Order: sequence, then structure tokens, then C-alpha cells
Amino acid sequence: MKKVLFVIVAGIIASAHLNAQESSFLKGDKVLNLGLGLGSTLYSGSYYVGQIPPVSASLEIGIVDGLAEKGVIGIGPYLGYSSYKYEYSGYGWKYSNIILGARGSFHYPLVDKLDTYAGVLLGYNIVSSKEFGDPIPGNDDSFASSGLAWSGFIGARYFFSDAIAAMAELGYGIAWLNLGVALKF
Repeated sequence: MKKVLFVIVAGIIASAHLNAQESSFLKGDKVLNLGLGLGSTLYSGSYYVGQIPPVSASLEIGIVDGLAEKGVIGIGPYLGYSSYKYEYSGYGWKYSNIILGARGSFHYPLVDKLDTYAGVLLGYNIVSSKEFGDPIPGNDDSFASSGLAWSGFIGARYFFSDAIAAMAELGYGIAWLNLGVALKF
């Protein structure tokens, strides 16, 4: 019984503490995220090798605040790039992907200095490929293809100061996990 009472009291104290947290992202704030991706969502398999790791940049602007007391909605542009090579016995293809899009996210503070959020990305994936190591002389093919790109993600930014934060996002986009830095203007 004492353990149950302790858990209830600790929960009340924790929720009171969480309600006292201030948001690190507010209406009018502008934050630039610069990320390096780990784990490709675009290419996998034993013959794929990353040439340039997935990199991304996004700008987010707070447009609405006061949702669910402390929640903030942010929107902004996104740019992602990755390059991979598929090679087998000296022959293969080089692929590059550029994702251009717009992101929207909902921010809700849970811990002081930690900006936690979830969101979606909708954009366009520009894909190009080029053959290398030609087994047939004179056959040098290259192709381009493009299509809709979308992603759902969750993320957090921990602010070391008013303007600089460490950033981590998990989701389906240019990479499974993006780690980087965020700069608030």
C-alpha cells in the first residue's frame, strides 16, 4: 500500500512539474535544423554502398501557439540529399536522391530546455541513376525518375543556449534517424 501511495504522490508531483515547463519553441520562432542521417530508407541490401550519407536541412517557423495549453504548430521547407552505389563485380549503378518538401509539426514541451515534437513531411523525390563499369561496350545508360515523398517523424531538440540545440529525429524520410544541430533565430 505504501508503494502505491508513493507512486501516486510521485505522479502528481511529476505532472505538476511538467505543467510548469515552458516551451522552447514559440509562435514567431525560426529554427534551422541541419542533420546527418543514419540508416537509409531508400536503399538497402548487401550490394548497396553509401557514397554520401543522407544529409538534410529544414527551416521551421512557429505559426500557432496555445494549443492544448502549451502546444505550438510549426511549418517550413525541407531539403534532403543522399547518394548510393549498387555494385556487383565491378559493374553497377550510382543513385542520387534529392527530396524537396514542406514539413508541419506539433511541439509540446515535456522537459525544460527540451523541444519535443511530431510531424509530417510532404514533398517531391528527384531520383537519378547512372550506369558504371559497363560490361557491354557503348552501353552507357542513365535514368531519371521522380515522385511523391512523404514522411512521419518524431523529434526532440535540446537547447544548450537560447540559440543552439542538439537535434534528433526518428522517422521515414531520407534516413531512419537524423542527428544534428538546430539554430534558433
